Amino acid sequence: MIEKIHLSIMREINRQGSLTAAASSLNLTQSALSHSIKKLELQSGIALWLKDGRQIRLTEAGNYLLEQANRVLPQFERIDETLRQFAGNERGSLRVGMECHPCYQWLLKVVQPFLAQSPGVDIDVKQRFQFGGMAALFNYDIDLLITPDPILKEQIMFEPVFPYELVLVVGQSNKLSALTQLEPADLTDQTLLTYPVETARLDIFQQFLLPAQCMPRLHKTLEATDIILQMVAANRGVTAMPKWLALEYAQKLPVKALRLGNSGINKHIYVGYRKHEQHNTHLQTFIRLAKQQASLITAG
Repeated sequence: MIEKIHLSIMREINRQGSLTAAASSLNLTQSALSHSIKKLELQSGIALWLKDGRQIRLTEAGNYLLEQANRVLPQFERIDETLRQFAGNERGSLRVGMECHPCYQWLLKVVQPFLAQSPGVDIDVKQRFQFGGMAALFNYDIDLLITPDPILKEQIMFEPVFPYELVLVVGQSNKLSALTQLEPADLTDQTLLTYPVETARLDIFQQFLLPAQCMPRLHKTLEATDIILQMVAANRGVTAMPKWLALEYAQKLPVKALRLGNSGINKHIYVGYRKHEQHNTHLQTFIRLAKQQASLITAG
């Protein structure tokens, strides 16, 4: 009863906002589009949308079908893409999703050996998701999710590939640089620079400041790692980053890495993937190389 075209129509109506635009996007006439949905409505015995003037309002059943379209169609598109790659004698592609801003520098160290060992396999990195990294993984928008904060789900596997310590990075002219480790109260007169991530996902807040009921004097967000570290070097603020990355920048900028608390904040970078694809050669090659690169960084 349900065909792929029905799902495509519901998705395009939601995307385009009108029947005319949706029909044009799908290379259909408006009458053919309407006829297709009307036939489905007659077969299923329920309306999928209601017309309100020129506007289309989805019914409860229509919204359900739209949700299923957003979930299922990316899987069909992934199948089509894979078949096209086989037809073109390509071995496939690997789409990597990032939920870890500073992990990007580490990822670059993995991409080169992966491409060298995987001829014919393309790699793409996505850092922005409409519904978050886990949703992108479930919807087949990505094949791997790199994150420091795995969310355990039955259908998803997470492997730890890189242990690291989160440290505070300060400029050498900052008064805090005289210390070797910090307490939360030390940051109450500082400007804290972070990536534009909600506070609930920032370990500097959740594992260090908030348990001690402390807050920085100011909290500012910046997109780029290089700019954040330049600001820190100029004593315009402090930031929390993995120790390995802080030490790399300390070789070219006047910055210093300080431990957060007596024991420090210890984390892992995880690679998540769909459980039924755990034997995929591309995934396992990437994970193996990721662990190797992590060992080299840790040893260095």
